[in-house]
Amino acid sequence: MWLLLAFTGPVLWAVSTHIDKYLVDRFFKDSDTAVLMVFTALLGLVMLPFIAVFERDLFASSTRDIAVMVVSGIFYMGAMLFYLRAIQQEEASVIAPLFQLSTLFTFALAYVFLGEKLSWKEALGAALIVGGVLSLSFDRAFRLRKFSGRLVLTMGAATFVLALSSVLFKFFAVRDRFWVTTFWIYAGEGFFGLGILAIPHYRRQFLALFAKNPGAMLAINGANELITLAGGLTVRAASLIAPVALVSAVSSTTTLLVFLFGIVLTAFAPRLGHEDLSTRALVQKGLGAVLVGVGVALLGGPEH
Repeated sequence: MWLLLAFTGPVLWAVSTHIDKYLVDRFFKDSDTAVLMVFTALLGLVMLPFIAVFERDLFASSTRDIAVMVVSGIFYMGAMLFYLRAIQQEEASVIAPLFQLSTLFTFALAYVFLGEKLSWKEALGAALIVGGVLSLSFDRAFRLRKFSGRLVLTMGAATFVLALSSVLFKFFAVRDRFWVTTFWIYAGEGFFGLGILAIPHYRRQFLALFAKNPGAMLAINGANELITLAGGLTVRAASLIAPVALVSAVSSTTTLLVFLFGIVLTAFAPRLGHEDLSTRALVQKGLGAVLVGVGVALLGGPEH
């Protein structure tokens, strides 16, 4: 069950990535990525009343714990903002391997704060999954792509904060229940979005985009944010069942799925997406898929 939940997230996030690409090219090409984060934040705020109806003990936790959960949501949004800005400047194939730093940070933080330890089979499976995704980072001459120091620092900070947010979620969700933790993290995301809107420059961009294409912005972006939301909830649910480090490793397959979905779009709907279909590219992606598949088999197989 945890593996199914953990994989549902990457599938939904890969779909969302292609929708994000469409939105950026169509509506956000000349806008700051911070404006795109406002929609994510606002959807989180919309979810708060629904969670409050079914969860009555939202204020049972201490003020300190609530504050940490809210800050975790703010950190998550900040990390995603850095990620979106990085991907605006570099190709996805360059950013993808750096994003796998999140898995390494999650391993370390889960060991320190949650006391999670992996068996040799789990560690090998996670390593194969991350290795399969990293195999996509080689160029046409099968040499590892070069990264700028600034990009490495930016993505390092972003992935560390993402890993910390995941570990904090499990720490509080196990003790204070899933929906209570989810409520306060969404509240933190909402505060982040309101903070962006408080800046006149971003507020003008947001209102101008909304006034220009209200129907498209609400329909497409709303549906996309619901997909992203569902992916996040399934991954968080999986992290309560299995070690958060393993869930992070499985979540790293989002990059591979983005490429695979891109191939499908290129073949059947080229106006919606384009991907390299050369023999070299297909072999490279096929190798990555095999490594990921073996890694998943190790994680999902019996212990004995």
